[in-house]
Amino acid sequence: MVFDLNTLHTAISLVAIAAGAIVVLELERGAARTFWVTLFLVTAIATSASGFLFPFNGVLASQVVGVIALLVLAVLLLARYAFGLAGRWRGVDAAGMVASLYLLVFVLVAQAFAKVPVLRNAAPTQSEPPLAIAQLVVLLIFVVIGVRAVRRA
Repeated sequence: MVFDLNTLHTAISLVAIAAGAIVVLELERGAARTFWVTLFLVTAIATSASGFLFPFNGVLASQVVGVIALLVLAVLLLARYAFGLAGRWRGVDAAGMVASLYLLVFVLVAQAFAKVPVLRNAAPTQSEPPLAIAQLVVLLIFVVIGVRAVRRA
C-alpha cells in the first residue's frame, strides 16, 4: 500500500491526537510519562509541519492554525527541555500540551465537517451554525481541561 501525502499527514495527525489525549489525561493525574510526551511532541510537530507541504494556493485558515500550533510547540519545547519544567514552566507546559491538542482537534472537527457527508450537508460552506457550535463545544471542553491541568501542574 502506497501512502500519499494526505494519507500520511492524516495518519500522523490521528497518532498525535491519540498520544495527546493520553498526555493530557496523565497531566490531570499529576505527570505524563516520557514515552507519550515524546510521541505527542514528535507527531504534533510532524503533522503541523507536513501541512505546509501541500500545494500553496494562498494563505488558508489551516496554515494559520499550523503556524500557531508550531509556535505553541516551540514554547512547549523550551518549557520542557530548556527550562526543565522549573517553576512556572510546569504550568506553561501543561497549558501548552492542552492548547496543542486543542489545535489538532480543532482541525479534526473542521476536516470532519468538510469530508464526512452528513456533517458536510449540515455546514456545506463551513460557515453555518452547526460547525460553529461544534467548535465552541470543543473549545469549552478544552478550556476546562486546560484549567484543571494547569492547577495540577
